[in-house]
Amino acid sequence: MRPVKSKLSLVALSIVAIVVSFLAMAPLLWAIVSAFRPAGDIFRYMNPLTWLTVLPIPATLDNFVVVWESSFPLALANSVLVTTVTVALGLAISVPAAFALSALNFRGRGLLFAIVLVSFLIPFDSIAIPLSTMFRTLKLSDSYLGIILPAIGNGLAIFQLRQFFLNIPVELKEAARLDGLGWFGLMSRIYIPLAKPAILGAGLLIFIFQWQSYLWPLLIAPDPQFILAPIAIANYAEQYNVAYGAVFLAGVVTAIVPLLVLLATQRLFVQSIATTGSKG
Repeated sequence: MRPVKSKLSLVALSIVAIVVSFLAMAPLLWAIVSAFRPAGDIFRYMNPLTWLTVLPIPATLDNFVVVWESSFPLALANSVLVTTVTVALGLAISVPAAFALSALNFRGRGLLFAIVLVSFLIPFDSIAIPLSTMFRTLKLSDSYLGIILPAIGNGLAIFQLRQFFLNIPVELKEAARLDGLGWFGLMSRIYIPLAKPAILGAGLLIFIFQWQSYLWPLLIAPDPQFILAPIAIANYAEQYNVAYGAVFLAGVVTAIVPLLVLLATQRLFVQSIATTGSKG
């Protein structure tokens, strides 16, 4: 009797998972369908719901032409470039910082870690305007460097990596030090190889934060040459008209990039979350 109950529970949980997954994907699916609709039909079949709600009949490629001829291709390329560089530089800072906060004993380590915690607890929007004023004074406006710099010091990524490094046995560190391995060698030859899933997870955090950033690029780089994908999408909304088809199409393309990255790395990402400890 128990195996039958177990199977029924498994079936019920599977049905619930399918329903929840569909509900989570429904907005994206509707956006994909709307990308193929004429402008006048996008909201036409929302009430009442019919089979035409989920099928773009009649279909059109006009939205693809609008998006291709706009600034969105350049914005998408800029987003890929900015995010790639941000992840590389962010990990180059986060890994050594997390290693120092977990493996090195020095005066003020606790205070420094508290500052790291506060850094990602303060909403970035609250400091964006004064920070943009400072960047303009330093002549970093309208540049890729100005867009990238605030994102490379990610306190949440440092926190996640530090928690993982704390789970590495102290005996392993002490044995390596007794064998004459320096601190840099300890980090590069022992800590980093053991922390590949956690480093991937930290890289994904930095990736997501930078990929979806809107306010900071809008403030610091208004030049069309440095436009990013989220801003290009917002530009389809004019004062008296919104190109909803172009908005949905560009939004779907922008969402597909991180989706593909997450699907390609989901196993290691889940492993990084599962193995990140909570030691202080």
